[in-house]
Amino acid sequence: MKLHESVIGDSEPDLAFCHGLFGQGKNWTRIAKALTPAHTSLLLDMPNHGRSPWTDSVDYAAWADLVAEQLRRYAPVDLIGHSMGGKIAMQVALRHPDLVRRLVVVDISPVDYRGLTSFTRYVEGMQDIDLDSLTSRGDADDLLAQRVRSGVIRGFLLQNLRRDKDHWRWQMNLQLLGAHLDDLGGWPPTEATFDRPVLWVAGANSDYIQPGYREAMRRLFPKVRSVTIKGAGHWVHSEQPEAFVAVLQKFLGDTAED
Repeated sequence: MKLHESVIGDSEPDLAFCHGLFGQGKNWTRIAKALTPAHTSLLLDMPNHGRSPWTDSVDYAAWADLVAEQLRRYAPVDLIGHSMGGKIAMQVALRHPDLVRRLVVVDISPVDYRGLTSFTRYVEGMQDIDLDSLTSRGDADDLLAQRVRSGVIRGFLLQNLRRDKDHWRWQMNLQLLGAHLDDLGGWPPTEATFDRPVLWVAGANSDYIQPGYREAMRRLFPKVRSVTIKGAGHWVHSEQPEAFVAVLQKFLGDTAED
């Protein structure tokens, strides 16, 4: 199973990005372009998202293995993952440490979040849209607004809505992902550790990184350093892109010899 990928830059990729739930690799385009020409970035669509194939189950270890196979021809790379993609990236580093030079985990922790996220509301809003009677993307936005008040989040979700001639469809595997939000919020137990540099980035206005989660993070990633970006919620790199790029560049520069 080959994941969909795109490359930003003119050389062999040295960075790879994993997006979050309901996202796509292209969500990292602005960040990747800001890092050129010093870096070339590989933007991956995660399983069941974007133009990547669908799977029959939600399994972070299996998904991480799919990402690892995609990275193998470029490795080692610096791997950056946000939210769900951060969990996948952590699993790649723990299961395939030879492929990862440095790891950046954005606004997620290696803990179980079951029942603690707002994504259930997003799923219900998307499932409420009758695709057979839908006439326009604007109508879809109006329907989604009944459950999702933020126009920014609605725009993020509706990037997954595609029209094939007269038929609308969700590009991601909404049925699987929506039915397994608890599994997506979980974290598979592991005794592995990753003994290379790790940057743990939090949004100051987000609840996904808590003081109580630090022990779990340090146990798995002993060389972790943490940064909190002001004025950002869960989508740190979208809400504060300049600050995020600056933090990323500093980490990559400071750990160049590690």
